[in-house]
Amino acid sequence: MSAPRPAFSRRDFLRYSGTLSAAAAISTTISACGGPASTGSAGSGGNKDLVTVVIGYGNDQSWDPSMTASAFTMAANNHIYEGLVDTDPITRAPYAALATALPADTSATSWKFALRQGATWHDGKPVTVEDVLFSFDRVMDPSTLASSFFTSWLKEVRKVDDTTVELVFKFPFPDALPRLTIAKIMPKHVFGAPGGWDAAKNGKAVGSGPYKMTAHNPKSNTEFEAYSGYNGPRKPAIRKMNWLSIVDASARVAKISGGSAEAQIADNVPYANIDQLRKQGLTVEGGKGMNHMFLMFNTAQKPFDDVRVRQALFYAIDTKKMIDVALKGHGTPASSFLNQQNPAYARAKTVYDYNPDKAKSLLAAAGVKNLSVTLMAVNVSWISDCLPTIANSWNAIGVKTSLQPQDTSALFTKMDQSQSYQVVAAASNPNQFGLDADLILRYNFTSGGTWMKYTKWDKSSDAKALFALMDKATREPDKQKKLALTHQYIDVIAEQAVLYPVVHTELMTAWDPKKLTGVRAQAYPGVTLLQAKRI
Repeated sequence: MSAPRPAFSRRDFLRYSGTLSAAAAISTTISACGGPASTGSAGSGGNKDLVTVVIGYGNDQSWDPSMTASAFTMAANNHIYEGLVDTDPITRAPYAALATALPADTSATSWKFALRQGATWHDGKPVTVEDVLFSFDRVMDPSTLASSFFTSWLKEVRKVDDTTVELVFKFPFPDALPRLTIAKIMPKHVFGAPGGWDAAKNGKAVGSGPYKMTAHNPKSNTEFEAYSGYNGPRKPAIRKMNWLSIVDASARVAKISGGSAEAQIADNVPYANIDQLRKQGLTVEGGKGMNHMFLMFNTAQKPFDDVRVRQALFYAIDTKKMIDVALKGHGTPASSFLNQQNPAYARAKTVYDYNPDKAKSLLAAAGVKNLSVTLMAVNVSWISDCLPTIANSWNAIGVKTSLQPQDTSALFTKMDQSQSYQVVAAASNPNQFGLDADLILRYNFTSGGTWMKYTKWDKSSDAKALFALMDKATREPDKQKKLALTHQYIDVIAEQAVLYPVVHTELMTAWDPKKLTGVRAQAYPGVTLLQAKRI
């Protein structure tokens, strides 16, 4: 076992999480080129060896696969690292990556994996069983973000022989197969060295995957090139990639616009620019998934400890107007915590259709009059666009509403320090980690977890009953019974409305089909170019 590590704090989570924050302060600059890499227009001309990518999120959060929720980092790490098993980025179908084959019986309580012969790290050293044990030791450490996806079902990972490992489960858990892609295998000789995890956090990346990092410049760009020693299942067809981190929407669009556009592909395309880019000959496609705006209540503050008040504020929101005006039609009112495309989706028993009269009656039943609410929010552009609709809706039922959008790090630092707050609006997309309902809900609803601590709700009897029901569903071997239990606890989450989505949105990706093929738009941030080709 590795030496004990400091507990994983909520402040760490927000610092590492690019799904919520577009900027963070990591001072270290790591560059294989010895200085800032060029972000010039080399990729826009005849250089078919290079693909220039625009990512609408910061590249300066943690690069440690076990500790990051950063959109930029997670997308990049999928090109750098491998799991024993990885999943197709769109279908999420599992395939053997560092392992040679998938388990024959996914209902068994232990799975054995033989490692791919000849697999090497980007520094040329061989991948070993010890590296696998080292990586799972890290993943299972409760101080890591990834641990919440494994510790409920994984008992241990042990060595069988010099080429084989065995995963031992606490109970049969077939959903583990696609989840193994979260456990990226990392070289022990690199990250097990003193200061190794700090180096990983700050941008050092050494994997066994198709691409190796060649330069990393926080707040600017990250460069990659195809790894010549890669012998795995998805060989790179692009020789070099330069990923630009551009958070500003107008600057991001400019990089992919016009005949002399530098970039061939961009994610997080603003809805207002879709028609413009299509008229320029670009392909712009969307992916519908778990990307959503949620409201989170501080239940330690009255009257938000009363479920009727929380429900009233959801019923009061004119979601159709929000989608039409702020999201330009690229959204769906939440009818469950899960989006409608999720395989486990079912319409919740409690659905917050726009009903201001019901909102007023709930407030009256709770004995609440002359309520004033300060709605704090992250300063993500599309979230900010949605806030006026919420304020107008709440004001219309007599709830005086003040809006306080602000820098994400500053907002969550206030909550880390237990400063006073009432309601928060923010964005999230657990689909970065996977599709199964157990994974998605545990991202937010875990006893003692980051989000439950923010809500001040997880010690309540309602929360404890929810967590017990979730554990029961996780352990249920029968698929239909598991699904029924899942729907049961999703109904509880909907009814309680402690942390709940208002809308699910569509994420847009644009690319030049004359210069890039094999691209598929995904429903979570980032891009995947493992099967793309430069024309």
